[in-house]
Amino acid sequence: MIYKYPLSKEETVKIIKKYPTPFHLYDEKSIRANAKRLYKAFSWVSSFRNYFAVKALPNPFIMKILKEEGMGADCSSLPELLLAEKIGLKGESIMFSSNDTPAEEYKKAFSLGAVINLDDLTHIEFLEKALGKLPSLICFRYNPGPERTGNVIIGNPAEAKYGLTKEQLFEAYIICKEKGVKRFGLHTMIASNEINPAYHIETARMLFELAVEIHKKTGVKLEFVNLGGGYGIPYKPNEDEIDIEYVSSSIKKLYNDIIVKNKLNLNIVMESGRMVTGPYGWLVAKVRHFKHIYKEYAGLDACMADLMRPALYGAYHHITVLGKEKAKLTHKYDVTGSLCENNDKFAIDRVLPELDIGDIIVIHNTGAHGHAMGFNYNGKLRSAELLLRPDGSILQIRRAETVEDYFETLDFKSLEKFR
Repeated sequence: MIYKYPLSKEETVKIIKKYPTPFHLYDEKSIRANAKRLYKAFSWVSSFRNYFAVKALPNPFIMKILKEEGMGADCSSLPELLLAEKIGLKGESIMFSSNDTPAEEYKKAFSLGAVINLDDLTHIEFLEKALGKLPSLICFRYNPGPERTGNVIIGNPAEAKYGLTKEQLFEAYIICKEKGVKRFGLHTMIASNEINPAYHIETARMLFELAVEIHKKTGVKLEFVNLGGGYGIPYKPNEDEIDIEYVSSSIKKLYNDIIVKNKLNLNIVMESGRMVTGPYGWLVAKVRHFKHIYKEYAGLDACMADLMRPALYGAYHHITVLGKEKAKLTHKYDVTGSLCENNDKFAIDRVLPELDIGDIIVIHNTGAHGHAMGFNYNGKLRSAELLLRPDGSILQIRRAETVEDYFETLDFKSLEKFR
């Protein structure tokens, strides 16, 4: 199931005249509707909140839209905390989940009143030294190790750098309780882009059972569990989207069977990013060159600096050729960019309609981990981000980088004196 690009070729051509390709385009109406759907699915949870994973799409316009739909922000760095602050999020509407964290970032999170989610047992002492005290609310990230399997993107939990073991978790809660911490949370994140609903349901079971075990062994009553993110989206036409209503109803049954049965009162939150915005973003580019050697290559004016996932993970992203949607699929191409790296490919051996120079290419599902993963290697400049408003208008929410931006951090005046 691939979500259709929302504009016609003619409408896109008009946009390109003002905002040259490549650019990422996001659909505000669909993002809002999807956010509403998630909240409706979990409406049985009295204080449900999704902390949007800022790393998926770190743009304040998108974050503000999601804030209006009731979402907080899951942050993992100082700039992400600052983005949350700039759109007016504060307090426990921010979850700070980081690893290998510098003291100044903990200080900023604490000053905002964010929920601090610790990644290691030793971070308790580190945080206390950084702040001069511990916050009244602390969350810990759990790594189940060999008890669970992961997937290709995040790896198996036993090989992942994140989180505490179960034994460390018990110790952590006891230490913090003795130090006067009054409120506690529990978090895990053990898969990325997982479209099997059973995986997410089992994660909820694991956390609910662990919450009961923590209470029995330490006396700590957890205030919430963070089910993490990792909810996948259909990147291929033959894949189905996650039935979030089914997932929610299954989690509700587990909640009643485990949490209610043990007379605990536990809130549920999550940190979904990809599932919220991923299907509603598209990278729009043009065919610039062809190469006819051992294979057929179609070179775009975009490159992996605009979308790294195919090169990094071998990920599939569907491609539409505007104006040729109904044309026969007759030609096999490697669809490439201009980076001096051979893995700079959006698709390998992709069967498409016969392409022409200037054809408008739409690469689907770039609304998460698309522009966000951009870089400047080889002097490549990151593209613009555009927002399709519900009234059909286009708003530029991030301009394209310029050569001046690229040189901004270099001191050319000192270079003139350099010998």
